[in-house]
Amino acid sequence: MTAVVLLHAFPVNHHLWDGQIEYLRGVGYTVFAPDVGGFGDSALPGSPSLLQMVTPVLTRLNKPAVFVGVSMGGYLLMEVLRKAPDKVAGAIFVDTKATADAPEARRVRFKMAQRMDAAPDTAGLADELLPNLLGASTRESRPEVVGAVRQMIDDASPAAVANAQRTMADRLDSVPVLRSYDGLAAVVWGSEDTLSPRAEQQIMLDAMPQAVGREIPGAGHLSVIEDPAAANDVLLEILRDWLP
Repeated sequence: MTAVVLLHAFPVNHHLWDGQIEYLRGVGYTVFAPDVGGFGDSALPGSPSLLQMVTPVLTRLNKPAVFVGVSMGGYLLMEVLRKAPDKVAGAIFVDTKATADAPEARRVRFKMAQRMDAAPDTAGLADELLPNLLGASTRESRPEVVGAVRQMIDDASPAAVANAQRTMADRLDSVPVLRSYDGLAAVVWGSEDTLSPRAEQQIMLDAMPQAVGREIPGAGHLSVIEDPAAANDVLLEILRDWLP
């Protein structure tokens, strides 16, 4: 059976996908949810490189897989399409974007990386990031989700945070990559995602006319953990269409 590879967001780890791992395995799919980029149990890449971050994942695959990438995981999926498209049996982009960072966004990323270098400590990072990572509905009414994401951020390695920020700041515009991809594709977003707003999702949908688009209401940038049941319904709908 074709495996489903779940690529997590910054600056969390594979536990972002806990709700999907159990669910998808329970309905019969083979699921691989690795830690990447020095987060969780993964090794820190030798240099800021999307390809280095995702290479350990690719080496474990002996045949094409369906990739699902959230945020930074979406950037990694685009890099796989750029460098190893033969590994992709289907691509699901969740709460991510194909455009490169604007100059101000790059400046903010490099500033955080330098801060992690100078004082390797993620204390306070969750307070800084959570307002953008989670939708307003989640922050107001899902304290268990806020707590789980906060813990993952607190557990993140400062070196991994710095490396990932530099990597994402230097990523290329991937819109041409999506335009050249004619395989199975889907774009999924939380309705309250402010980091990857609806306009960015439309850019991806326009680049891949064959792609299906699905919205998860009342969720933000980490929609798969904010509303796991809704995310599972969307993923299962897509996967059953692709992998009957």
